[in-house]
Amino acid sequence: MYYTIKWNGESVSMIDQRLLPMEEVYRTYTNYRDVAEAITDMVIRGAPAIGIAAGMGIALAAKKTDAKDAASFKKEMEGVFAMFGGTRPTAVNLFWTINRMRAVVERAGDIEGARAALEAEAVGILEEDIKINRQIGKNGARFLKDGDVVMTHCNAGALATGGYGTALGVIRAAVEEGKRIEVYACETRPYLQGARLTAWELLKDNIRVTLITDNMAGHFMRTGIVKKVVVGADRIAANGDTANKIGTYTHSVLAREHGIPFYVAAPISTLDPATPDGSAIPIEERGVDEVAYIAGVQVAPEGVFVKNPAFDVTPAANITAIITEKGVVENPAEKGIGGFF
Repeated sequence: MYYTIKWNGESVSMIDQRLLPMEEVYRTYTNYRDVAEAITDMVIRGAPAIGIAAGMGIALAAKKTDAKDAASFKKEMEGVFAMFGGTRPTAVNLFWTINRMRAVVERAGDIEGARAALEAEAVGILEEDIKINRQIGKNGARFLKDGDVVMTHCNAGALATGGYGTALGVIRAAVEEGKRIEVYACETRPYLQGARLTAWELLKDNIRVTLITDNMAGHFMRTGIVKKVVVGADRIAANGDTANKIGTYTHSVLAREHGIPFYVAAPISTLDPATPDGSAIPIEERGVDEVAYIAGVQVAPEGVFVKNPAFDVTPAANITAIITEKGVVENPAEKGIGGFF
């Protein structure tokens, strides 16, 4: 059975998602800087998984420190927190983890105590995430009917989390209840998370999946094939506006036009009450090669200008419900996320 990320005591192992589906390769890191680089370079991706990886990287940093006293240890760890905070700015789970790990350092009485507590916290975040995902699945499965064709965008499955998944967790839970669910997975340009990762995961679970290009979504909605849309999230603002992989906003507009329910599945850690609305969510801009090349093959002329925002924002008005482990907010445009806090 594959895994997304694992704590080994003195190292962190994770599946290299850049190589899927052609190769199933696991990387092991003993240095926290390499873990941070793995996050930046997309070895691991998905908001919850990024948070888990950061927690383990921070725990590694504490194990490797040469600090001799509590003051120098705390100063060194602040540098580690800042480094991880700069890896992927849109995923709020990252900063949620950093704040949890910072609180552990503040509570610790000595360096050895901090090391042990940070390791326990990192492992706890992973274990909690899997339980949370299963609860999200249970809370969301009621929205899917037997025979539904469900469209999803990007990868919000086990590979994007500690295991099981958020959007795919809803689908998995519905299947476990005995419902016949088929998934239409958008390829998700430019990084192809749908084609490479979501399709791979669902095939592993023997869940029927059909791969479509991103620009086919409207066709399959108009012709009545797609019945529901379920996606994940990287940050949800106080008013319910949601940042997810680029292209999600387009799908939400199409779904609203065709009267198709559009669900967002995410843990409470993805909710950001400090951000009032989607206009305040930072959008990561990634490198031009992700657009100009596919699998190392150049597909655009040399010298062309390229824009590559990794995320877009879906307004709350386009979202039917936000599904979390603590419950569901239906019609978030009227309610926002305040009920969870």
